Amino acid sequence: MHKPHRILKLLSLLVLLGFFISSCGEIKKHNTLKLAHGLPTDHPVHKAMVYMADRCKEVSGGKLQIQIYAGGQLGSEQQCVELLQIGSLAITKVSAAVMESFTDDYKVLGLPYIFRDQEHGFKVLDGEIGKELLLSTKNKWIRGLCFYDAGSRSFYTINKQIENPDDLKGMKIRVMKSKTAMDMVQALGGSPTPISWGELYTALQSGVVDGAENNPPSFYTSHHYEVCKYYSLDEHTSVPDVLIISQHIWNDLTEEEKEWLQQAADDSVPVERKLWAESVKHSLEEVQKAGVTIYHPDKAPYMEKVKGVYDSYKDQEVIYSYIKRIQAVE
Repeated sequence: MHKPHRILKLLSLLVLLGFFISSCGEIKKHNTLKLAHGLPTDHPVHKAMVYMADRCKEVSGGKLQIQIYAGGQLGSEQQCVELLQIGSLAITKVSAAVMESFTDDYKVLGLPYIFRDQEHGFKVLDGEIGKELLLSTKNKWIRGLCFYDAGSRSFYTINKQIENPDDLKGMKIRVMKSKTAMDMVQALGGSPTPISWGELYTALQSGVVDGAENNPPSFYTSHHYEVCKYYSLDEHTSVPDVLIISQHIWNDLTEEEKEWLQQAADDSVPVERKLWAESVKHSLEEVQKAGVTIYHPDKAPYMEKVKGVYDSYKDQEVIYSYIKRIQAVE
């Protein structure tokens, strides 16, 4: 009497099971990775990430997709890195300076004039040394995908133009809270003063510091040009950005998915570099319109002054080896 009822119940279970199996197939078929960062949507690095997401969808035929959360929606840079380490976030972007806290290897990228020029820097980052650095934090559950251009940092000041290193004597220059940055300004004769980025405008305005150093887009978007009317393009450091993925999530991807993602990341690099160059050009034009005097100094005296910074790493075998290898790249 109850047999038809049992058959119907069994059929319903089979239908539900079939739906569940097909749903799982759909989830795997359309794998979505979360990418979060703190930049605004008009930033060249964000635009490059959008290109990467589109490219990933294209090369995978829609099977691997990237969902981007911009402007700090999922937390600060530090919080994003922590989420990434436990596998709760797939991808984020950090400065190579941040990576120094996970491995000493990255310190080499913060050294002054480690790259002879932009072309030399790109060769190093795109080559064997760059690949080694990207994989140097795997044991911390962080894997680098690619390097993005973040420009070169130069000095901007309130009252006088920096035409050579001697002009820095006695000047208080804001630096990041980084030993490498402090050593560099000290070697050039200035007085390094660590101040958080958010407090710098007020510090410049009130004369707590005499100047700071950063790339042209940051100088422009921060409105520091309203206070500092002198910009000397000595380009002392060229610390790149790094696109990183959680090693936990990377391990969960199939070989095919890894290839799709890496190809999309690699393809986004030249796009980001072009967007960055356009941003630098626009920023320099705008600050000049606002009354900033731009100076192109001879870099040789600056390079000479910071040689001692390199020597201080002679007893650190790994970093000194990287210095020598980078200098050898033609």
